[in-house]
Amino acid sequence: MTAARERMVRGQIEARGLTDPELLRALRAVPRHVFVDASNPYGDEALPLGAGQTISQPYIVALMTHVARPESGWPGARVLEIGTGSGYQAAILAELGAQVTSVERHAQLSEHAARRLADAGYDGVQLIVADGTRGWPAGAPYDAVIVTAAGPSVPPKLLEQLSPEGGTLVMPVGDRGHQALTVVRRRGDEFVRRVGEPVVFVPLIGEAGFGE
Repeated sequence: MTAARERMVRGQIEARGLTDPELLRALRAVPRHVFVDASNPYGDEALPLGAGQTISQPYIVALMTHVARPESGWPGARVLEIGTGSGYQAAILAELGAQVTSVERHAQLSEHAARRLADAGYDGVQLIVADGTRGWPAGAPYDAVIVTAAGPSVPPKLLEQLSPEGGTLVMPVGDRGHQALTVVRRRGDEFVRRVGEPVVFVPLIGEAGFGE
């Protein structure tokens, strides 16, 4: 599988312009095949997980990680992930040295992710079963927040939990069929937004998402 990861990094990540050595090292290190049951876990596509959820294609995981990178770097950064899914995104963040808290509304998915993370050697990730649109105030403020499901708008509680010293949130925002990757950076009480490329994610369900 090492060769498959190398092909993934070269063909899907570097070829699309993401060349940060730290990020590429993490993508080469994390065994994606541990996190998804598929004949081609390193393919350029999203894959089903069950419970109506998916694991994002490798490029999207890489892109969201890239744009969420704290100004001081990943080691020691406090990161909140909304939507644990398979645990793969959390593993990438942990490999980069972040302190990761990941919230998932499906208890079974969270349990499966815990086993996969442990199997891959990333048992330091804090996993929570809760409504991700409310964030996780106990661990705030966060240097980065990565939301792996699409909502109609950015939940206010996630913005509140961003570090006022350059905390960055990345999230797909739009309707159920079409979204744009939205990046919000906080400076004190000011929130600067940037809308990026079009994407399609599963819906964010919860109090500040698309309902229950």
